[in-house]
Amino acid sequence: MSVRLGINPLTWTNDDLPELGGDTPLDVCLSEGKQAGFSGFELGHKFPRTPEALGPILDSHKLSLVSGWFSGELLMRTAEDEIAAIASHLNLLKALGSKVMVYCEVTDCVHGQRETPLSHSPRMTESQWEVFILRLNKLADDCYKKGVQLAYHHHMGTVIETEADIRRLMAETNPSLGLLLDTGHLTFAGGDPIAVQRDFADRIVHVHCKDIRPSVMADAKNRDLSFLNAVLNGVFTVPGDGFIDYVTLFKGLKASDYSGWLVVEAEQDPSVAHPLTYATLGHKNLMAFCAEAQLDVI
Repeated sequence: MSVRLGINPLTWTNDDLPELGGDTPLDVCLSEGKQAGFSGFELGHKFPRTPEALGPILDSHKLSLVSGWFSGELLMRTAEDEIAAIASHLNLLKALGSKVMVYCEVTDCVHGQRETPLSHSPRMTESQWEVFILRLNKLADDCYKKGVQLAYHHHMGTVIETEADIRRLMAETNPSLGLLLDTGHLTFAGGDPIAVQRDFADRIVHVHCKDIRPSVMADAKNRDLSFLNAVLNGVFTVPGDGFIDYVTLFKGLKASDYSGWLVVEAEQDPSVAHPLTYATLGHKNLMAFCAEAQLDVI
């Protein structure tokens, strides 16, 4: 089995803080991502959202569409309403060849609120868990039948944040729901990406690769900063520029025959972390880690 290397446009322009990289054209993101060595991109807020508009743009750069984030609201609306809300996004991904959709429940989330500390991350009550799981299973089943699998994104500042949250989510949901393993978010939340990969290898359908600067993370936790302020302070960086053990993680992916994308998604301030420099470093390091883990890259 083999993997492909992709990147998220957060390296150049930020969806949660649009002023970061706000003047950077989409063409620059795509051309520099290709120059750095990546073969695909995830969606960002500057991307056209119809296959007719986006397809030719990606083709002109010889890039694939990896996937794209959808902000779920299953705690606020029925599964049927969510299925309707997600339809155009699913159709875009499917039309351009994406196999998975990045999905995250954002009801009461705080990751986009710069003045809200991460200690205020939302928690679900037992009754909310019951509703959420029931609706999520219906949604995941429907998307799977239509040819695009949900890849649930555990995320700082949301209702599924910690390793315990992930373990409960995996225990109570149908196999139609895939797991997006985000190394940076899980480490920031105090979890162990290697243990999660080992225990849920058969559910992992997408991987986000970001690293952590441990001193910045410790400071963010000590001062109970918001997610966005932690990002601005440089808590995240590209793989190999922090302390996460990617070689061991990738050996686990190799053993489980993972064959999806490895996506660099390391949001930083582009005025501080030069996008092309960090994209190139991220690709170089991923290639080296894959080689050491004997994980084939196509």
